[in-house]
Amino acid sequence: MDETPNGELISDPARIAAAFSQLLRGLGIEVPLSRVMSFVQALGWVGLSERDSVYWAGRATLISDPEEIGLYNRAFEVFWERRRPSGIDVELPPISVSIAMDSDEGVADVDRDVDEDSGPTLQLRYSPTETLKDKDFAECNEQELDELRRLMGTLRFTSSLRPSRRRLPTKYQTRHPDMRRTLRSAISMGGEPIHRKFVKKDRRPRRLVLLIDVSGSMEPYARALIRFAHATVVGRTRVEAFAIGTRLTRITRELSSRDPDAALRAASGAVTDWSGGTRLGATLKEFNELWGLRGMARGAIVVLLSDGWDRGEPELLGEQMQRLHRVSHRQVWVNPLKHTPGYAPLAGGMAAALPHTDDFIEGHSFESLERLAEAVSA
Repeated sequence: MDETPNGELISDPARIAAAFSQLLRGLGIEVPLSRVMSFVQALGWVGLSERDSVYWAGRATLISDPEEIGLYNRAFEVFWERRRPSGIDVELPPISVSIAMDSDEGVADVDRDVDEDSGPTLQLRYSPTETLKDKDFAECNEQELDELRRLMGTLRFTSSLRPSRRRLPTKYQTRHPDMRRTLRSAISMGGEPIHRKFVKKDRRPRRLVLLIDVSGSMEPYARALIRFAHATVVGRTRVEAFAIGTRLTRITRELSSRDPDAALRAASGAVTDWSGGTRLGATLKEFNELWGLRGMARGAIVVLLSDGWDRGEPELLGEQMQRLHRVSHRQVWVNPLKHTPGYAPLAGGMAAALPHTDDFIEGHSFESLERLAEAVSA
């Protein structure tokens, strides 16, 4: 949409690329016209909705000298995000920038130091929340992890149902007559069973079991996954959570607190092998013998959140996965490394577990955990 005589907002990639290139030239970076045209073409491909896509499109097409990356980063913050970082003092091009940010109440336009008569206005729509949803947990800082904690509180879980042995009264006719209620009704009618009563099968929430790897190789993801487990425990019925590393630790009670920080502190205190080694086969065997095969995993959805690195024997892990799969309803393996380009489940433990896994999904970002929440709620 081009600029009109009335000064309406425009979103032409060519105008945006020209303005940004003008800023880079003001910082001493040589930006020939051929690179600007490449940038315009890249913006046409990736669009303007995702911050990271625009950043890399510009960096790949406008910058050739690695020493210029620092200036490019600061110029990007000034032009696209309206920040004023230290160490840079530039004159903005005559095109002003209006950034539309997503808020809890909806989309709010944020206009900082923009003069209405300063020229055309470019409308850039960025959502920090959407960007954070796609970001790898391993690349998040403390502030972003705190924001993710708030986002995980917004996850909605619905319990999948399973048939129960119990019967419930119903006013509809089914294949299961309720003899006791029918006879009671017949007594009031002189012994004639005029009004027949029926029952239907009850359906109960299916149990969800979370087994979270807290070993050293999972350190960048473990705390985010523990927060996901907390959101699951407080937002869904019949949930059990365990930490697995060199030993098995049940943390359901610690995660039952409504306070996320208190729940994380309690879980961290209960897990003595945090950031230690990995013995997936041995800990899964302990779970099967103490909890799973005795009833906890029967008919349940079992979710293992691990990268699959195991110091034990892969055969033991494969054997225990098979035992667990015989009694569980579904087994889901969540691997944060699955999103890595070129990843293949070649690690011994992962290769041994996959034949006994119903779903193999990613778990490196909030968006992937949203898909996991949908999978366990189906």
